[in-house]
Amino acid sequence: MILRKTLAAVMVGGLISSTVSAAEPREEILKVKKSTFTNLVDLLVQRGVLDKKDAQGLITEAEAEAKAAESAQSAPPQAQAAPAPVGKDGKKSKYVGYVPEFVKQEIREQVRAELKDDVLKDVKQTAKKERWGIPDALPDWITRINPYFDVRLRVADDFYQSSNAPAYDWMAINQDGGISQAMAKNQAFLNTTVDRLRLRERFRIGFDAQINESLKAGFRFATSNLYNPVSNNQTLGNTGQSWQFAIDRAFLQYDYKDNGNDWVTIWGGRMPNPFMSTDVVYDPDLSFEGFAGTFRLNLGQDDPMVQGYKLPSAIGRAGVNLGPEHPNSVFATLGVFPIQEVNFSSRDKWLFGYQMGADWLFTDETRFKIAGAYYDFDNISARRNIYDSLEYNYTAPQFMQKGNTLVAINDAKNQPDCNTGTLGSQNVCLVGLASGFQIVNATAVVDYSHYAPIHVMLTGDYAKNLGFNKQKILNQFGENLAAHTNAYQVRLDVGRTELKHFLDWNMFFAYRYVEADAVLDAFTDSVFHQGGTDAKGWVLGAQMGLFTNAWMNLRWFSTDAINGPPLSIDTLTADFNARF
Repeated sequence: MILRKTLAAVMVGGLISSTVSAAEPREEILKVKKSTFTNLVDLLVQRGVLDKKDAQGLITEAEAEAKAAESAQSAPPQAQAAPAPVGKDGKKSKYVGYVPEFVKQEIREQVRAELKDDVLKDVKQTAKKERWGIPDALPDWITRINPYFDVRLRVADDFYQSSNAPAYDWMAINQDGGISQAMAKNQAFLNTTVDRLRLRERFRIGFDAQINESLKAGFRFATSNLYNPVSNNQTLGNTGQSWQFAIDRAFLQYDYKDNGNDWVTIWGGRMPNPFMSTDVVYDPDLSFEGFAGTFRLNLGQDDPMVQGYKLPSAIGRAGVNLGPEHPNSVFATLGVFPIQEVNFSSRDKWLFGYQMGADWLFTDETRFKIAGAYYDFDNISARRNIYDSLEYNYTAPQFMQKGNTLVAINDAKNQPDCNTGTLGSQNVCLVGLASGFQIVNATAVVDYSHYAPIHVMLTGDYAKNLGFNKQKILNQFGENLAAHTNAYQVRLDVGRTELKHFLDWNMFFAYRYVEADAVLDAFTDSVFHQGGTDAKGWVLGAQMGLFTNAWMNLRWFSTDAINGPPLSIDTLTADFNARF
């Protein structure tokens, strides 16, 4: 404002000086001067350059100067100013107002103050990009490693209906060698009737190392119990014993880029989930071991709408994995993952995954992504041992939660020492999965960002197991089992996609229905219905930023068994999260 007023005064002074020096009658000079000056001041007031008080002051000063000029014109000839000099072209010279040195200094200070913030912002951005202040003596590889960290403190409260039926813990029974052995250790049954409060913690620290422009290495350490692939939680209360800390991820990632387009991504090792999916099929903590690749056909990448689109973070959307994200593309993902290496056998357990989909921006506010997948679990189902043989013991799962239909690999009919406990009408000591698993999965997401940074996201997920073979199960195990092979979920998320600051928020609601053999219970969500399948119910969640990079997450799960014995479980989880 000081600069504007100063310039206005200089302009007015120059106009007055020029008008007074013109060779015209004195009365006409004064009329022109007064009219022009007044109109100019009024214009500056209308434009907001001057306020009315300053404008009146200028007019008063101008009137005083006009009177002084009039007195000078009426003075004796010897006191009058010399006539304006004449140039070579015969025209009289024009005088402009003189700008004093203090005015120039004032202008310089005002300009410097107005530019200071912009200059500092540009300097900070350049310094961050070019890493000013980092000694040249440091090796180049240090600048290529990016660390990240997160910690979660959880209070989990489980509520059980008193009418719930007892349920065997078949994972513990398999590990202990039979029901009687598990009973001796008080491990034969799951808790289905006694409410339980647990304090738990998850700690993870990882590093991404950019080896070159196309190749990246990633590794992550996490708290883990080593035997549970779908949870990194450590339960507090182990009499002060140290926690287990394991390598959770270790992989190489290769990206092939051509003319700025990322066409191919290939992973090898223990990697994050490469498929677009939800926690109906794969728990968010599950890591995949093997090789996978995503191939993309990018369309319309030169469209300004695509170039200007900012991919939302997925941190605030736990349970929904969108996979590698490249708007306006069609993609295909293939994966080969060993599940269990079996000694003295060629029947190792594998997962082969195939997925195709499209990721499209309808507008700069509406994004639609859809994918169809086929997951083939090879050699995953149980095989029954012949009399007094242990040949097919390896077909028992190394890990399971609950819900999948089970059959006896060993029982009293083929193993004389299996003389206690029953599965149906048979005494058993080792069980496995009755069904094979060839899962067809369709996932669709609509992300609407008209109210950005608030997003509205609707997710639909459907899965069906084509591997259930009723006749095969009957022929091998004598069990006449019904097929329960469908699963679906509908979920609505509203709020920010990332919680970085105080009062950042989001919330979601989901309804889920997962029949017993729709998906592999070992890999599905570990919190809904306390893990596993044969469950239906709803989930309500809300998250709120508490500090920078720290937030609270509250979720309520209300679930019931679908076809199995009565089992109703309500779970409240309260998580305090921090990350950088």
